Amino acid sequence: MKTNFDQLFSQFKNIKAGVIGDVMLDTYWWGHVERISPEAPVPVVALDRKEYRIGGAGNVALNLACLDASVSVLSVIGNDDDGTALTELFEANRINTNYLIRSQGRITTSKTRVISRNQQMMRLDSEITRDISAEEELAFIARVKDFIIEVKPQVIILEDYNKGVLTEFVIEKIIQLCREYGVLTTVDPKRKNFFAYQGVDIFKPNLKEVKDGLNILADDISVKGLEEIHQALQSKLHHAISFITLSERGVFYNGEGKSNIIPTHIRNIADVSGAGDTVIAVASLIYATTRNIDLMAQVANIAGGLVCEEVGTVAIRKDKLLQECQLLLN
Repeated sequence: MKTNFDQLFSQFKNIKAGVIGDVMLDTYWWGHVERISPEAPVPVVALDRKEYRIGGAGNVALNLACLDASVSVLSVIGNDDDGTALTELFEANRINTNYLIRSQGRITTSKTRVISRNQQMMRLDSEITRDISAEEELAFIARVKDFIIEVKPQVIILEDYNKGVLTEFVIEKIIQLCREYGVLTTVDPKRKNFFAYQGVDIFKPNLKEVKDGLNILADDISVKGLEEIHQALQSKLHHAISFITLSERGVFYNGEGKSNIIPTHIRNIADVSGAGDTVIAVASLIYATTRNIDLMAQVANIAGGLVCEEVGTVAIRKDKLLQECQLLLN
């Protein structure tokens, strides 16, 4: 049965989503190299332009906004210039910032990349990665509850970058709130709190993360082998759907009595940065709209490949994704 993708994509504007996790400010310094420094054996990069982009969990929110969903970002950031710049970027991209918390005890995570000839020369990170304080945990959980009651979202995405916002206590309480208010939960985890996401709807690790989490050494990328991984995950998490990205091999899903590997489509890969953000955003949006697990995997797989064709962290373009879906899936 063919999918009417024009109709499907037009429904995205009806979805209200929240993205909770570690947001970042990505700074790109674009330049050119003409000589080696006389002071040390390093290239001298003559800067041509500087660009600010939304990174981390914020990039998930940006992907949703670019697909016309109504999206709010929930996080704890610093009360600093980078936090102000990031907030302004969110607002310029129609992302609701009413539920952000500005903390005097933290700085806003910022990653500065120096790029020449479309290659990253170096990266400078400014961040605090310790967990938010107990007081901040309670304030943040209260802010999430306000968001759920006031906005009534259909889906909440937990996007973990191990920067301290998603503590075990925060994760537990948010999942409880979502269950209480009937909100769909999807997760892009990291190793630290891998098994804290008990009872979520969709759990989306990449293959390396899930193998590390389960201490699996075998390299079996068959449906049968991945089904066994899903069963091992489910015995610990009691979640509904496993959605595992397999890098150049595509994606795998298991849930609702179905499982499959969706092969990747051939692309000219320029940069994989942010591809996981796009995949979880698109998967969450498609599933919240249709509750169709196979369509979720198919469209998210295409979206992840598309953003890998561009340098740096970029969000999916709705028109391009629509065109690709119509071309490849019908």
